[in-house]
Amino acid sequence: MNKYDVAAYVWPAYTGDEPRSRIFWEEGIGEWQTVKNSKPKACGYHWNRKPLWGYVNEADPYVMEMQIEAATDHGVNVFIYDWYWYDGRPFLENCLKDGFLKAKNNNKMKFYLMWANHDVNYLWDVRLAGKTDATVWTGAVDRKQFEMIGRRWIENYFCCDNYYKIDGKPVICLYELTNLLKGLDGAENVADALSWLDNEAKKAGYNGVHYQYICRSGNSEGLDGLKQNLGATNADLLRQLGISSVTNYQFVSMTNIERDYAEVLEDVKKVWKDNAKVYDMPYYPHVAIGWDNNLRFEEFRPRILKDNTPENFEKALREAKKYADESGVSLITINSWNEWTEGSYLEPDDLYGYGYLKAVKNVFGE
Repeated sequence: MNKYDVAAYVWPAYTGDEPRSRIFWEEGIGEWQTVKNSKPKACGYHWNRKPLWGYVNEADPYVMEMQIEAATDHGVNVFIYDWYWYDGRPFLENCLKDGFLKAKNNNKMKFYLMWANHDVNYLWDVRLAGKTDATVWTGAVDRKQFEMIGRRWIENYFCCDNYYKIDGKPVICLYELTNLLKGLDGAENVADALSWLDNEAKKAGYNGVHYQYICRSGNSEGLDGLKQNLGATNADLLRQLGISSVTNYQFVSMTNIERDYAEVLEDVKKVWKDNAKVYDMPYYPHVAIGWDNNLRFEEFRPRILKDNTPENFEKALREAKKYADESGVSLITINSWNEWTEGSYLEPDDLYGYGYLKAVKNVFGE
């Protein structure tokens, strides 16, 4: 058993195999279209890195076999797949279902799901990003939809030998509480729904479900207007819902990132400790590689994490390892395996090569 589990989030949009994705990326290669077609801004700024592996289809099992070898060889042994459900069916499930799970070597690494239950607007369409607030799909679901989702998880994913578990419980990471509360109509109903899934998992032979929450900076997630106790803090709410642990998704949701990486890291280390105290449950330290989402917009976006070199990323990983040792946890989450359009990825590029992956190997490769 590994002393550390190093888990990288996977953004499953680098495939054209999902028909509904064509409304954002009509070329049929998923969000690779945005990376490939990057152009200089009017101000002259140009983010134009290219993937060393090319614009590969990550729903292709042969591609994923190569990526699994690269990940595990460098110390990444868990993938956290962003998982979506809109209009009564999954969205962007191909990379996991057709790519990773059909790869002959997928037994080399574990995986689990992060239910990315946020609303979708036109952020993924460079032509419209930042110019309209129109909602394409909402991430809120009612109880009937929730039970459809839960059964799909049990029948298609929990049953996999390499599904990641903590204390015998399959892990489900929850991205957004707000939409859970909206769709299920309040905290009591959310707690009941999560308890239902926990019991269904037990019927299927597991110890229940380990619910992990993606926390944000501060102690509130903008829950105004929901039918619940608005005086409750997130920590109180998480205990009421039966959440088991917390982690983060990106430095941009933890602190002001428009600074040098070394300066941001000092804030992040404080957030790790604060989260462990505030939530009073296991906190798994999170490390982000960078932040720059200019690829998704025609106009310049000034919020950029500066000096995010592989060397600085390695320093952050060493701090996360130190935190894990001191706090007695073994899971470290990383953003991300392939968030190219947010400037945060482990996959090799034409600037640093395998530098970010080598940083992971230097710290966790043993």
